[in-house]
Amino acid sequence: MNRVGGRIGSVCGFLVIVFTLFAWRLIYLQVSQHDYFSEIAAEKHLIRVPIPARRGRILDRNGEELAVSIPVKTIYADGTHIQNPGEVATVAAPFLEVPVSELTKKLTTQRPYVVIRKGVSEDKAQELIRAMDSHKLHGLYLQEESKRSYPNGEMLCHVLGYVDHSGHGTDGIEKMFDHELTGKDGFRRIEHDRKGREILVYRGQEELPENGSDIRLTIDMGLQAIVEKEVDATYKKLHPVAASAILADPVTGEILAMASRPNYDPNHYSEAKTENLRNRAISDMYEPGSTFKIVVTSAAFNEGIVNQDTRIFCENGRFSFCGKTIKDHHGSGDLTVPEILMKSSNIGAAKIALRMSDEKYYDYVRKFGFGVKTGLPLPGEISGLVNPPNRWDKLTKSRMAFGQSVSVTPIQMVMAMSTIANGGNLMKPKIVLNKGEGDMVDAPVVLRSVLSPKTSAFISQALVSVLSNQGTAALARVDGFTAAGKTGTAQKISPHGGYLENHYIVSFAGYLPADKPKLMGLVIVDDAPLSESMNYGGSVAGPVFSQIAGQAARHLDLKPENDNPMLQSENSGAKSASLR
Repeated sequence: MNRVGGRIGSVCGFLVIVFTLFAWRLIYLQVSQHDYFSEIAAEKHLIRVPIPARRGRILDRNGEELAVSIPVKTIYADGTHIQNPGEVATVAAPFLEVPVSELTKKLTTQRPYVVIRKGVSEDKAQELIRAMDSHKLHGLYLQEESKRSYPNGEMLCHVLGYVDHSGHGTDGIEKMFDHELTGKDGFRRIEHDRKGREILVYRGQEELPENGSDIRLTIDMGLQAIVEKEVDATYKKLHPVAASAILADPVTGEILAMASRPNYDPNHYSEAKTENLRNRAISDMYEPGSTFKIVVTSAAFNEGIVNQDTRIFCENGRFSFCGKTIKDHHGSGDLTVPEILMKSSNIGAAKIALRMSDEKYYDYVRKFGFGVKTGLPLPGEISGLVNPPNRWDKLTKSRMAFGQSVSVTPIQMVMAMSTIANGGNLMKPKIVLNKGEGDMVDAPVVLRSVLSPKTSAFISQALVSVLSNQGTAALARVDGFTAAGKTGTAQKISPHGGYLENHYIVSFAGYLPADKPKLMGLVIVDDAPLSESMNYGGSVAGPVFSQIAGQAARHLDLKPENDNPMLQSENSGAKSASLR
């Protein structure tokens, strides 16, 4: 009997131990591992659907929308709700514009979340759902998404850039500020019942998205429209390889408009040719020609090497130097510094450069911002090419004086000419006003003082004479305003060395009003198929500047200078100037 009782006690003890272990295991699973197993269960029954963040808008300085995200739908499938993939595919294919066979293959799955098509319009998506309901089919559902849209089409395309199929910026502002624009996606968990309806009890299991920040640019779309129209007209009329124009505020460095041809529509970026995608205003490098004469004349005057009374003998148009001949379009004898700029004398500019030491001249070229990127926050900017003195030959300095043996970008030329216009300061170019909420705007950035106010005023007055009847840019004058500027005509460099015959890049850089500048403009026309006698900066780029600057002045409501004696005497006179 005792032996039986002992056995019963042992069995009972063993059972107690077993049940104790089971109880401990149950407590462990239900308490300690509750969150872990709840998550596993949820993953088996719930779908984690992303809630996309709204990509920030890109706006012009006045709040006009330049890039926006419009609502669209993503169609996804829950394979666990699809009983007949072929039947669902037959009904859905016309709305999704996907072949039935391809759609059937996608729908033959037990996965609860399979993306079928993105970017479906709201109307088309609702038509699909109604068709599914009418056939009493389940398994296709809608998810909110957005699609990037550029309301102005091709306008400002090289500045804005575009968003690729993955939703990230690939060029322009879209690329440079992709992180700020993108934001952070959220998510929510959902479960559908057997009829495909969402079970609302899970609506609380979500994390809201953080929308992207808006970016407000310095661009004025009124001015941009003017620039686009005139550049486009020039491109279609003259058929050059390319054409570009920039408008800026010379005092603050703000970029007000920027356009290049050829261009593209960022709404259909995949259809664009590679050469159309390039922002030539910051990525093209060219020899500037005579616009570069502002560097040597202002540097020499600033250093006291020349003054207002200095006269340079310009060899009557032909100057032999180091075995080569420097030529002027029109021969002259003695010329003052302003006359050298007005008549665009290569010989005069070269002789001024030869009065300066190599190191001092090179130092001023770099002070004006050449040979280094400007820092404009757009992708693709290059630094141009300025060789240091230890890489110069005997001809380099004299040729740099009139814009050869040096390569610049359009944006560099704009900022250099702005230095003359604003009293001597090289400004950092600016194209973004602010990011996100509020109106906080960074102050203009002065990179360095290049010239004294006296020097800039002296050179500026000389540049006014460039637009006189005796200057090279009579066709660049703007009715009602005293403008200042400089023409540039440069032969294109041959890829095999030397220069191409009758292939020119012509330009005009100028500003107005000359005494208190509000607008700085640059126009470049690359290799228009014109006769050599007509292919000059004054005859090709100058008139385009005149059209742009005149319309821009009216847009900005600048007060005309009706009492200006030069305007009264010359605007009605014959424009008989050299146009080089």
